[in-house]
This record gives sequence, structure tokens and C-alpha cells, in this order.
Amino acid sequence: MDKETVTQVDSDRSPIHDPTQYGEEKGHVEQVSLQNNVSARIKNPLADLTKERVLDDVERFAQEHQLQEILPELKKGALVARDPGEFESVPGLTDDEIKVLQDEVLHKWRQPRALYFTIILCSIGAAVQGWDQTGSNGANLSFPDAFGIPESGVPDAIRNQWLVGVINAGPYLSSAFFSCWLSDPMNRYFGRRGTIFVAAIFCVLSPIGSACTQNWPQLFITRLLLGIGMGLKASVVPIFCAENVPANIRGGLVMCWQLWTAFGIFLGYSANLAVMYTGDIAWRLQFGSAFIPAVPLLFGVYFCPESPRWYIKKGEINKAYKSLQRLRNSPLQAARDLYYIYAQIKVEQELIGTSNYLQRFTELFTIPRVRRATLASFTVMLAQQMCGINIVSFYSSTIFSNAGASNRDALLASWGTGLVNFVFAFPAVWTIDTWGRRTLLLFTFPQMAWTLLAAGFCFYIPESSPAHLGIIAFFVFLFEAFYSPGEGPVPFTYSAEVFPLSHREVGMAWAVAICLGFAAVLSITFPRMLIAMTATGAFGFYAGLNVTALVMIYLWVPETKQRTLEELDYIFAVPTRVHMHYQVFKVLPWWINRYIFRRHVELEPLYKFDRVATEETAAEVRKRSVVSANMKS
Repeated sequence: MDKETVTQVDSDRSPIHDPTQYGEEKGHVEQVSLQNNVSARIKNPLADLTKERVLDDVERFAQEHQLQEILPELKKGALVARDPGEFESVPGLTDDEIKVLQDEVLHKWRQPRALYFTIILCSIGAAVQGWDQTGSNGANLSFPDAFGIPESGVPDAIRNQWLVGVINAGPYLSSAFFSCWLSDPMNRYFGRRGTIFVAAIFCVLSPIGSACTQNWPQLFITRLLLGIGMGLKASVVPIFCAENVPANIRGGLVMCWQLWTAFGIFLGYSANLAVMYTGDIAWRLQFGSAFIPAVPLLFGVYFCPESPRWYIKKGEINKAYKSLQRLRNSPLQAARDLYYIYAQIKVEQELIGTSNYLQRFTELFTIPRVRRATLASFTVMLAQQMCGINIVSFYSSTIFSNAGASNRDALLASWGTGLVNFVFAFPAVWTIDTWGRRTLLLFTFPQMAWTLLAAGFCFYIPESSPAHLGIIAFFVFLFEAFYSPGEGPVPFTYSAEVFPLSHREVGMAWAVAICLGFAAVLSITFPRMLIAMTATGAFGFYAGLNVTALVMIYLWVPETKQRTLEELDYIFAVPTRVHMHYQVFKVLPWWINRYIFRRHVELEPLYKFDRVATEETAAEVRKRSVVSANMKS
């Protein structure tokens, strides 16, 4: 390996990668401390081994786990994983095996039915999340009066405004302070599928309970119970998707969480409209209808293959291989991924060791590699609330009502926001793995800032003008259109992939707790903020937070596209200060010269990968495959 890779310095100023330090010239890699650098061994633990050493290790692995009957596939798969860009030179590969490996690049969306079934079912789980959010949106127009806590026209109006906010925040409070943190032990004992099953039970029963409540304390309790299901589901479903999906399409499929959350929001708005003329029970039906998408999630989750990484973590290698057989197109790919994941996880476990729940939580902030993932996930999750999307999701009907709309028109305008949110989430399926997570965020946050500010200023248009409500709705729709392909899909996709397997459950619990905790803050404060600051002031406040979030993302969020979950250890081995210095003193001047002064300048990359499946190797495979196909024709 070239010594040019000795370019970064960790927290105690040890080199990120020095081949002589780790003994690579002798054909082996000595153990290093995760406090200093884990990248040299995690990025590809097979790359620096000879073919003979790899084959010997595979034979021992097969004997230890009774996998001798698939030993030929394991050997070929390990050699492919050792040098992905040169897989065609691996001896013994058949034409069919070469073709299926080429198709990973040329036809990357050709995946097995079991994989797509898993994604579809998890997408249903996301739709539950969205519907749960918007049931209260329509109900806010009537349930306060039904329970004797009106928000205006009474002496206790201010108290009631806070009370309505707390009731709406119930699911997010219980998620942030309880159920998110419950996901780690539940994952360890029941697996990904078992935890999703428990979450689905709460998501079926709690909305029904909300529809049957007789006073606001009962409603608040059922909303807290709903939060148990929401927190577990939001913490586990993105991980389940990320661990089952190949790296080159992981972003596009894992972001289905946001796509179908947006669809669930749209369905929730549609349900609000469908029952608006049912009289005094309208708000009950609006709360209760959210149980519908949770039913197929409850009954379908065990038809999905369990996460192979979870099986490997539990030492059940045979079960992991069976899962991978259902999740990949060929036995060779299943064997390759089995051994590659196993090798990476084994090194990771050696470096990190085992720890209890409290230790793992503490290590989110003490181990440098994990701490950087914690900071990055915190940033993208917090930014989802800072951008102001949930003032629309939770209170759009109230906002449009304050703009002079009737209840019917307010619900119709809210339905429009849900439709825009869903439709404009689709581009992210293709762009999140090509443009990347970070690029989408940096593009969309400035657009969200000015559209939100414009919507706020439109409240100054006289209500008597026919343009008043229309222009406000237009800019809110535009805000949703920019949110959906950017900050919409990225946070849950990003947070599900950045933590090492040893800390993935507790790390995702942390990320979701931040997101839903600040959603609770927003839900509690916005009814009062809307009265005290007016809609213009509230929208302007969140427009300013968009700018703040943009700066945080620019400085603290590294790119993760098209890297395997374990290769991300290399990226997060780079100290935060080095990443910040690169963005401020390298990328920013390059961007100004390139796009403002229109100069032809080159940008030196921050990351240097050694024999892993980069975009360049993918391009080489594509070129060779096309040439080969032309020669055969």
C-alpha cells in the first residue's frame, strides 16, 4: 500500500494508516487500537493478505462452522471480496458467476424477491410512522373542543395551547425517553424481526385506543403507548433494511423509509379528508385510522429473512448464509458476502471487544470512531427538526386555518402537502447513491430556508385577497418539494449505516431519540409559538434554523455513499477537525473557483481507498462488461 495514505492524524496524533507500522510488508496485519485507527483493518481485512493466506483462512472458517459443502463458493467469494475490481481474474469462476457479478454494476436493481419483499414490508412500517404523525393533524381542529380544552376564547387558552402540544407530543416523548433505548436489548434477544413484531402490536392497538378515549388524560396515555411502537420501529426498521441490502443500492432502498413515511403522511391526510363529515366522531376516526397499515406489518414480518449480520453477531453462521441465499442473486454472492462480513465483524469485535449496554452507550461519546458517527447522526437527525418540516406535518391544518381557510380548505391544503411530500421523495431513490447523502443535504437546505421565509412573509398579504391562501400554500408546497429528496430520506438512511455493528442498536436508538425528542419539543412549543410570534415570525425562526443546520452539516457530516457498512469505519477514522479543515480550506475555495470564477481547478480527495469497490472500479467493470458483450455479439 502506498505511503501517500499516511495523510490523516487521529486524536492522539497516530497515523491513520502506515503499512510498515502494521507489518503489512510481512503479509500480516498487527492489532491496532480503535482509539487510534481502525481503518487499516476494517476497510478490507482481506486486501493485504496473500491468496494462499485467504484460502487457508476460508478452509478453517468452513471447518469451524460446518460449511464444507459450500467451500468452493466460499473460496471463490473470498478471492472476489479480496480484490473486487479484478474479480474476473479469480480462477474457477463460471460464465454465469462472472455475469452475475457484472450485473451488480450493470443491472444493480435486479435483486431477489425476498429482498424486495423485505423492503416493501419495512416500507409499510414507514407508512405506519407517517400515518401516526398526521392523524393528530386533522384531529387538532376538533378534539380540543370535544375534551373541554379549547385553544382560544377562554381564560385558560394559553394553558390549553400548551396542553394540546403535550398531547400531540406524547408519542415522541415516550419514544425519545423510553422505547428508543429499549430497542438495543430487544434486538439482542429477539432479533430485528422480533422487535419489529412487538412494535407492530403497539401500532395496531394504540390508535384504536385513542379513538375510544373519553377525556384528554386517556388520550395522552394512548399516545404514549403509541410512542413505544413508533420508537422501536423507527430504531430497528432502517437498520434491518441497511443490513440486508447490497452496498451499491443501500441508500436507494433504505431511503424507502422516508418515501413510504411520506406516503403514510399522504394516506393520513387522505383519511382526515375522508372522515371530515362524520360529525362528532371525526377526530376519533382520524386518530384511529392509523392502525390500518400496521396490520400487514404485524402479520408479514416473519416472512422476511432475518438480518445476516445479526445472525453472524450471534454466532449462527449457517442461518446467516441461508438468509444471504434469499437476499442475493447467486450462491457465490451469498458466500462472498458471508465471509467478507464475517471477516470485517471479527476484526471489529477484536478491536472493540464486548461490553454491556451502559458501556456501549458511554462509548458513543468516548471511542473516537464511534463518537464521530454519533456527532454526524446527531447533526442530520437534529436538522430534520430544525428545518421545520414537522410544523407542517403536525400543524398544517392549524396553519392554514389561521391563514383564513375553512376546515375543509385547511384539510385540502394539508392533503396537498402530503401529496407533494410523497411525489418529490421519488428522485432520492436514484440520487442518494449517485449524488450522495451529503450533496443532497447541502443542495436542499438553502432552498428550504428561502421557501419557508417566503411562506412566512406571504401572511402579510391581506386575507381578503384571493391570492392570500394560494400563495402561502404554494411556498409551503415548494418547501415540501425541496425537503423530500434531501433532508427527508437522508437522516434515517445515514444513521442506520454509520455505526459499527457493535454499537449499531444503541447508536440508532440515540439518533432516533434525538429526532423524536426534538419533534416532541416542536410539537409542544409550536401551538404557543404560532400565537405569540404569529405565523410569519414562526416561519422566519425556522428559516434561520435551516441556515444553522446547513453550516453544521457542512462541517460535521462525512459522505457515506456506496461504502459497505464496515468500510465506513475508515471514513469515520478521520478526525472531525481534519474533516472540518478540509471542507473549509480545500472544498470551499475549490467550489468558489470552480462555480463562481469558472476556473478549471482540481480538488484533492480527502479519502484514499485501497482495493475496495469504489465508483472507479465499478466504471472499469462496466467498461469491460460492455466490451465483452460486444465481442460476443
